[in-house]
Amino acid sequence: METFLQQIINGLVQGSIYALVALGYTMVYGIMGLINFAHGEVVMIGTLVAITVIGGLMAAGVPAVVAGGTGVLAAVVVCMAIGWWLERVAYRPLRHAPRLTPLITAIGMSIVLQNVAMIVWGRNYRTFPSLIRSESFEVAGASFTTVQVMIVSVSTLMMAGLLLLIYRTKLGMAMRATAQNPQVASLMGVNIDRVIAAAFVVGSALGAVAGVMVGSYYEIAHYQMGSMLGLKAFTAAVLGGIGNIAGAVAGGVLLGIIEALGAGYIGDLTHGFLGSHYQDIFAFIVLIGVLMFRPSGLFGEKTGDRA
Repeated sequence: METFLQQIINGLVQGSIYALVALGYTMVYGIMGLINFAHGEVVMIGTLVAITVIGGLMAAGVPAVVAGGTGVLAAVVVCMAIGWWLERVAYRPLRHAPRLTPLITAIGMSIVLQNVAMIVWGRNYRTFPSLIRSESFEVAGASFTTVQVMIVSVSTLMMAGLLLLIYRTKLGMAMRATAQNPQVASLMGVNIDRVIAAAFVVGSALGAVAGVMVGSYYEIAHYQMGSMLGLKAFTAAVLGGIGNIAGAVAGGVLLGIIEALGAGYIGDLTHGFLGSHYQDIFAFIVLIGVLMFRPSGLFGEKTGDRA
């Protein structure tokens, strides 16, 4: 029971990060039917920007709280700018092109961003500065830390804020109208270009926060870290039903728990061969299973191609 509870806690923390990144995928897909495979690299750049800013400020004697807040803000601003640039330069000119074209472009932009990060920050792993003192707590034999509590709490607040944006603001109404029918929304006065750009910008901001969480949780960052994180978040979006906001959240949390339980229990049964070092395979087993038996995801609906 202690092992089960411990893996559930670990899965909730990891799943909260997946969910936050998956929201970026599902927002863009829900509005324009595009899989932005460069989103993982946006998250990676957010992590590295935060490391640079926080490390520089703390080295100059700035208090950790101020340095951390400034680093998160810098990461959010940079990632929002990258998201806007991706939509404006890479995707908007191809909006009416065959579907394969923007997909290839997305993969190409992912490679471009990864190489830019390698040039700017180098090939070596970067250590994420420690912002808060990590204290451990124990409940029913399972332990968790203040960093884990912070990750789950901030993720929950960010997700709640996104739901308020989608369902309680004019921008959210415009996003939902565009996702439903872009042509009709345009005839009703909705600026489609601005709405799509806003989806990229908001998704990138969420990705930046997720990147800071990844850095603070694992305490390291690398220019290639976005690839696997992006694939897992995409798996979470597909699991929940890509294009569905609530589905992305549920898919992320569920995927995190599946990975944690798989690493904890299946790893023991295989004497560590499929333990934590191989936990990545569980995400892709889930992806294959979903695509085989329920391609629309747990909360998705079968829809026809858009005109």
